[in-house]
Amino acid sequence: MATTPAPAPVARRGQVLAWAAWDWGSASFNAVMVTFVFGTYLASDAFGADERGTAWLSAAMALAGVLIALTAPVLGRQADGAGRRRLWLGLTTAAVIACTAACFFVTPHESSLLLGVTLIALGTVFFEFAEVQINAILVQISTPATIGRVSGIGWGAGYLGGIVLLLIVYLGFVSGDAHWFGVGEDEALNIRVVALVAAAWFLVFAVPVLVVVPDPPPARAADGRPRRESILGSYAGLGRTLARMGREDRNTLRFLVASAVFRDGVGAVFVYGAILGTTVYGLDPADVILFAIAANVVAALGAFAGGRLDDRIGPRRVILGSLLAMVLTAAALFLASGTTAFWIGGLVLCLFVGPVQSASRAFLGRVTTPRTAGEVFGLYATTGRAVGFITPALVSVALTVQPDNRAVIPVIGIVLVAGAALFAGVAEPGAAESGAAAPAAD
Repeated sequence: MATTPAPAPVARRGQVLAWAAWDWGSASFNAVMVTFVFGTYLASDAFGADERGTAWLSAAMALAGVLIALTAPVLGRQADGAGRRRLWLGLTTAAVIACTAACFFVTPHESSLLLGVTLIALGTVFFEFAEVQINAILVQISTPATIGRVSGIGWGAGYLGGIVLLLIVYLGFVSGDAHWFGVGEDEALNIRVVALVAAAWFLVFAVPVLVVVPDPPPARAADGRPRRESILGSYAGLGRTLARMGREDRNTLRFLVASAVFRDGVGAVFVYGAILGTTVYGLDPADVILFAIAANVVAALGAFAGGRLDDRIGPRRVILGSLLAMVLTAAALFLASGTTAFWIGGLVLCLFVGPVQSASRAFLGRVTTPRTAGEVFGLYATTGRAVGFITPALVSVALTVQPDNRAVIPVIGIVLVAGAALFAGVAEPGAAESGAAAPAAD
């Protein structure tokens, strides 16, 4: 009889792998479409030499951020109430894949620019909605003793998936004059085909989690019956949740605010990294993709290691220690010059990005339950979007005062210090809170 529980760890391992496969596949949108390939294509002079592509894409992404901030926690709450997280994840992931594939029709003409920025912005909205659900599933497939390493596996898989796909599309369709399958460059066909490759990649790796991981039980109302709410009712319920947090769970509320600030600074490392490398430290533009690959490898290693450390010493220490290391590295990089200094300093920064991102997700997972995780991770997305203007705004001010891109480095450092200072007032999730985050029975 003592052997009957044995299959459970095997089943959970399979769920973790299926869940991490989604992160592996999702890099096709973040790394390939938004950052390194298709976003760069939209910002190129193929759509006009007046930087119209950059301006339109920035405006579209700003609108996408507002929409996400206003709706993410409510949609998460709706998924909690219905207990149909896989359905919501499947629908939103399918929408991302559809937007990605449709980018094939964005030809290099000014008339196609609106279609391109609209598809990327819509894909970003649906991606954020899907990520709320995938983050909430973390609470189902882990225990208080393993949530850190499971979160780290997911982040690491995302980075590694990005590396593999970037190599595939770079070698197969972006670099050189001859491309795989005889794809030519007329009408930017080689870049547009990348959109189809990215969509197929995400589709393949998104399926396992929808098959393997079960739905959580539906959330229940005060009378014990399954909660059924309209959209307006969900907004009212969200207001009650925030009010309750203000009265009874201020630690989680403080964490949401603090993490939004330091995540903005952490994200800026990737946003401005290539710009700083080429304009300040003399990195050859042709080497940017090589640095991006190395940065993702290092960030993945940091996420894996940070996840295991999280389970041993707690997410609070991992986050604070990583933020401190990033601030010190940024200070050293600010004083340094040359390509070698950028490679060393940039990769050290990326090493600590993974642990911050992984431990932040695990921290929130420890203070929620499978039945409320959608709403809470929706708030996580909302607070992140709500303060996402901080670093870009400070960068704009700094460059106005001192028109030197090197000024971006202390701005990032200031945002990280501010986030760390806010987070210093957040307590480690207690034993009772961690226990509440235990997954439902398989």
